[in-house]
Amino acid sequence: MSDTAILINTGVAVAAIVLLIVRFKLNPVIALVLGACYLGLSTGLGVEKTVDAITTGFGDIMAEIGLLVAFGVLIGAVLRDLRAIDRLVELLLRRFGPDRLPHAMGLTIATFLQSIFLDVLLIISAPLARAIAPKLGRYGTARMATALAISLECGIVFTVPGVGALALAGLLHVPLGTYLLYGLVVIIPTVAISISLMTFVLTRGWWNPELDELPATTPDEPVRTEGPGAMVARETGEQAPLLLAFGPLLAALLLIAAGALADAVDLHNPVLALLSDPVVALLLGLVGTCLVGHRHLGQSALDASLSRGLRDSGQILLLNGVGGCLAGVIDQAGLGDILGEFFSANTFAPLLVVWLMAAVLHVAVGSVTISAITAAGLLAPLAPVLGVNPVLIALAAGAGSLFMVHLTSNTFWLLQSLLGQTTRGALKTCSVGVSVASVVAMGPVLALSLVL
Repeated sequence: MSDTAILINTGVAVAAIVLLIVRFKLNPVIALVLGACYLGLSTGLGVEKTVDAITTGFGDIMAEIGLLVAFGVLIGAVLRDLRAIDRLVELLLRRFGPDRLPHAMGLTIATFLQSIFLDVLLIISAPLARAIAPKLGRYGTARMATALAISLECGIVFTVPGVGALALAGLLHVPLGTYLLYGLVVIIPTVAISISLMTFVLTRGWWNPELDELPATTPDEPVRTEGPGAMVARETGEQAPLLLAFGPLLAALLLIAAGALADAVDLHNPVLALLSDPVVALLLGLVGTCLVGHRHLGQSALDASLSRGLRDSGQILLLNGVGGCLAGVIDQAGLGDILGEFFSANTFAPLLVVWLMAAVLHVAVGSVTISAITAAGLLAPLAPVLGVNPVLIALAAGAGSLFMVHLTSNTFWLLQSLLGQTTRGALKTCSVGVSVASVVAMGPVLALSLVL
């Protein structure tokens, strides 16, 4: 089959996936598999090779990140029921004061709390942000909503173990420790600069509380963990100290980072190699978090937390897996070699095209995770021929997938309702705010390309 026919059929497959998800509301998992089937058959792979590419691609990505996703979600489930998140926000408020809280809260969520499923983290943190907003004055709602939107969306694609970050690293075969380190280099300035830019614009007349905020009502209360209607039955009244609650997760991330640094300086230590392996490190983090949960929640509540975490992880695992299906078919179809001829190595152009591809997919699909996974699947075969470090491709795809969070996003509507914004207000804080972060993130990515 000619190169042109393969390119056309790939475009049709991607367009069909977008149409099935957006127009016909088909589950993304089914849409991605159907798209992969069409691409394999239309490019001449045949039934047997197409099915083999799909199943192999699914298995490869599950082997790469399956346990990591599961461990991360389970850690987050236990931390949620320990009330660690809302107590951390209260601590930040006391330490940094209202004026600096949007930056402090944003950076904390973006870099440290990504073991929590995004919607769960948003539902926990949004009522706290809304309650704090009046302390920041006239533009409090705008500032807190913007900080939440930017930090939540950036965190899932740049920070390990965010779902998008794990998928991007797995599909592009980037060592997780490497992605963790370079993701932090990108996300810290991105979140800080983006919140500052949006604060400047919003407080200079662009935000109108009368039009952009809903009439004042009693904010939704945070999830209750004690008393009637509690989420979990706490069997002990003693709360876990924050350092103890977050300690196992922090230790796991430090172990992964230590392994990456050891590789960078060519240090070989078998004990460090074992403990810094991402699967082992996150397993240790999960075990430690469960011990804390057993002590401060009780065994029955801990079991309930883990059961909820297992339910949450199923959808995430399937979605990441089908991203591997699409990548497997694209690889077998030879698209990487074809597209590689259109890129020139050692320039900014490939990374900008990666960003643009992910951005277009996100505008069409409306999901950060799906667009990042789809873009990574399309780009995975290109990594060897581009002459660009795969971690840069992964980060650029993550940055592009943030562009224009809009009305088809569940995160958009959660932020709109939980923060007391009108749709017009949410378009400013969420759609524009995260789009600014998408563009700003390419600065550190392009800077890294000069040294990697």
